Amino acid sequence: MKIFFYALREYDEKKYMEECAEKYGFEYEYTSEYPSMDNLELVRGCAGVAIITNPIDAKMLDRMKELGVRYLTTRSIGYEHIDTAYADKIGIKVAHVTYAPDSVADYTIMMMLIACRKMPYIMQKSDVQDFSLNGKIGREISASTIGVLGTGNIGATVVRHLSGFGCRILMNDLYEKEDLRAFGEYTDRDTLIRESDIITLHVPALKENHHMIDEEAISRMKDGVIIVNCARGSLIDSEAMIRALESGKIGFAALDTIENEAGLYYLNRSGDKLNNRERAILKSFPNVYLTPHMAFYTERTVSDMMNNACLGLLNFDRGVENPFAVTPIP
Repeated sequence: MKIFFYALREYDEKKYMEECAEKYGFEYEYTSEYPSMDNLELVRGCAGVAIITNPIDAKMLDRMKELGVRYLTTRSIGYEHIDTAYADKIGIKVAHVTYAPDSVADYTIMMMLIACRKMPYIMQKSDVQDFSLNGKIGREISASTIGVLGTGNIGATVVRHLSGFGCRILMNDLYEKEDLRAFGEYTDRDTLIRESDIITLHVPALKENHHMIDEEAISRMKDGVIIVNCARGSLIDSEAMIRALESGKIGFAALDTIENEAGLYYLNRSGDKLNNRERAILKSFPNVYLTPHMAFYTERTVSDMMNNACLGLLNFDRGVENPFAVTPIP
């Protein structure tokens, strides 16, 4: 089998690709470019294609099919950027990857600590030798109620790791995990939103979760609430969040992902005029901390992503059970 890798990063992913090719026995080609209608010809002769979080629509899928592609995987947990329903219709099987949840869980808790202790503001003032205490008083995680929306692999790991801080933990998920009751309390979403000092998001970017944090949800939160998002940007209505930051309803937003980030993150856009008004406004607030969607980014995770991307494609080709296969999104 031959696999084509798009947007492959030579400085970290390439060595794992080479190790996988030797270990699993497949041929490969790659480019650092993202897939587009202009470069899809590169996949000719490849049964499998591996991408990262860039949009793959019906037109691109049709062209891939014409070129002989039978399998497509994304080197990410989320796969909402692929038209999976259309892929299924034309016979292209789609996979995603899983990786150890600790990277995102640890990053999430780091974001909470940064927010609680107002670290961006403290460091800005320190840079100009303002070492006064005024405006820098923080809060303690241990004395906070933390709401965890979504207790899948990552959310559950956040709960377990947070339990060492001694804080009150509220959880909400369609599928409750009995073992997590030792660390926190499952409750309905409204109670979690009303009673939490810190709310962290760990749900997938499904249609029903689009803008789950909107004007109405924010209005029911505590004044000065901290919002942490290391999941998907579409979960939060950016305009509603900006208004709440301006009014003081949201005390701090720690965001690893935002709406409309496609075409920005993982690229060097220095010197470019970025077409993302919400990001520019959010960057202007001293009580907002933005990072470029990299909570996942550790050596172990990159290795997991590359290995599981390869296995997702090879499992399809070999006709064996495939834990990385995705269910088409209608």
